[in-house]
Amino acid sequence: MPSPTEIAGLDLPKPYLLFLGDAADTTFLKTGLGLRDWAPDLCVAEHKCPGAAATLDLPAMTPRAAYAAGARALVLSAASIGGAISERWIPDLIDALEAGLDIISGAHDRLGDIAQLRQAAAAHGRRLIDVRIPPSGLPIASGRRRSGRRLLTVGTDCALGKKYTALALAEAFRARGLAADFRATGQTGIMIAGRGIPIDAVVSDFVAGAAEMLSPVADPAHWDVIEGQGSLFHPSYAGVSLGLLHGSQPDVLVLCHAHGRDRIVGLPDFPLPSIGRAIEVTVQQARLTNPGVRCAGVSLNTAGLSAAEAERAIAALTMEWGVPVADPMRRGPAFDRLVEACLA
Repeated sequence: MPSPTEIAGLDLPKPYLLFLGDAADTTFLKTGLGLRDWAPDLCVAEHKCPGAAATLDLPAMTPRAAYAAGARALVLSAASIGGAISERWIPDLIDALEAGLDIISGAHDRLGDIAQLRQAAAAHGRRLIDVRIPPSGLPIASGRRRSGRRLLTVGTDCALGKKYTALALAEAFRARGLAADFRATGQTGIMIAGRGIPIDAVVSDFVAGAAEMLSPVADPAHWDVIEGQGSLFHPSYAGVSLGLLHGSQPDVLVLCHAHGRDRIVGLPDFPLPSIGRAIEVTVQQARLTNPGVRCAGVSLNTAGLSAAEAERAIAALTMEWGVPVADPMRRGPAFDRLVEACLA
């Protein structure tokens, strides 16, 4: 089946200077954190606006110094509310273009729509690359079953580890000698993998079709490990999550949850579901396109806990929820059990 540009493969200039904007902390640095953690060889340095407090603990360099050190693109690594490109960033972005760097963005705003950037890029022969643009020619979903194995990470909420979980599981599958591909559905995952489809930028009628194309017919033993988006329980993003769920036709689900979180982030009037309820509803909805789907376990984000606290929490919740529970970023025996449950 492939195409829409062979599942949206991208020719991204590498390596990167990560631009942190005017972020006060790492809360809005998901792209920067993802690249630092999963593609460290691509990250030359970081650069930020004067007075910004956030850091990714990379070397600090100006665009010119980063270019001299080998960087070939500046990546917008901070997210603003609504996915906008802040006017405060424009001088730094122009400076990067003048230094010889292309600019890569995963924001909803498009670089080429900003006249100052468009003019500076043309004047210096540089590229403005918007990752959050889906390929043209996406089909509507057929719902037909296709060969290959598929795992989709889902969540009780947004921003709790679906991308990291998918990357860790794909890596673990390959370490066991299995053919496995990470399938990116968000801008950061696409920058890490060099290909993918930004699902939240796809017109709603084509979300499930895009997911089908992202995980096409494959060898029966091949695994596509698909990065989940949003949550079926999130009032703002459930539609994207459902389309991705139906189009992915997952054989296996891994539910992602943040330890201690009990309310939708940013929408405190909406409580998170219990783990049992979340598994029940997600499996029920997934059965529309794959009646044999199952949930293998829970990926638990234990950021903020000590190693001992995380181990105790994982052990207790494994008993309480009756499924394998692990934090993929801590690895160890609990993660090994989750991997085995996925492959069972």
